[in-house]
Amino acid sequence: MNNTDRLQERVAGNYADLSVKLREAADYVLANEMDVAARSLRSISSASGVSPATLSRLARVLGFETYEELREVCRISVGGRSHSFSERARKLKHELDEQVPVFDRQASACISNISNLADSLDKDRLQNAVKALADARSVVLFGAFGSTGIVEYMAYLANYFSTTWTLAGRMGASLGASLASLGPEDVLLVVTKAPYAARAVRATEAARQDGAKTIVISDSHACPAIKFATFPFIVPSDSPQFFSSYAATLALMESMIAMLVAQSGEGTSDRIREVERRNQDLGDFWVD
Repeated sequence: MNNTDRLQERVAGNYADLSVKLREAADYVLANEMDVAARSLRSISSASGVSPATLSRLARVLGFETYEELREVCRISVGGRSHSFSERARKLKHELDEQVPVFDRQASACISNISNLADSLDKDRLQNAVKALADARSVVLFGAFGSTGIVEYMAYLANYFSTTWTLAGRMGASLGASLASLGPEDVLLVVTKAPYAARAVRATEAARQDGAKTIVISDSHACPAIKFATFPFIVPSDSPQFFSSYAATLALMESMIAMLVAQSGEGTSDRIREVERRNQDLGDFWVD
C-alpha cells in the first residue's frame, strides 16, 4: 500500500467523527496532494479557505505529530506519481484535441481504476477478508441502488460452491430479517457508492453492534459505512460519465470468489460439479 492510500485510510477511519471544518480540510488535502506537498501551510490555507490551525489539528487527529509529517507523506506520494500526473495531463489534452470516442474514454477510466486498485490494494487485508468469508457460519450480502446487481452477481457465483450465502433485502424482503441472526460467526458484505444508501450504512452499523464481521466496498473515505467496517476497501470508481464505474469493484469481488475457491477443499469442487450436473439435467443451458 502506498503513502497516499495510507493517508486516505487514516482519513476514512476518522472521517465520521471529524467536525465539519476538519472534514473540509481532509477533503481538500486528499484532492490536492500535489499542492499540499509543494506549497506552504499558509499558502494551502489561503487556497482552501481552511485556517492553518485547522490543518494542523487535522494532522494531529490523523496521528501525525505535526502538519509537516502529513505534508511529507504527500511529498513521497506525488514524487512517485509525477509521471502519472503528466501522462494524465497529456491524455486530457489529447482527448480535447481528438474528440476521443465515449467507449475509449470509458475503457481508459476502467483500466486506470483497476490498475490503481492493483497498486494500492492491501493484500493482507484482502486475505484476511477472504479468510473471514471462508470461516463464516453465514455470509449476508447487501447492496442498494446501483450496487444491487453487483452483489446479486457475487451471490450467484458463491452459490456454486456454498449454501450459506444469502442476499439481504431482495425483491422487497425485509432487510431486518436478514440481519436478525447475525453474530460473531457471521459476515456482512456491503457494497455502496455515492450517493450512499442509508440502509447500507445502518445495516453495517447494526451488524458490527451484533458482533459480526463486516466487509465494506466503497468509493471514498467519506463513506459513512467505513467507520463500521472490519475490512474496509476503498475502490477507485472514476468515470467520464455521470455514473460511477464498477469495473474495479467487480475485479475485487471476482478475486475474492476466486481466492475462496482456490483455498478451499475438494468438497468445493465436488459441489460445483454437482451444480453443473443439475443445471444440465434441468436443461438450463442451450445445447446444439
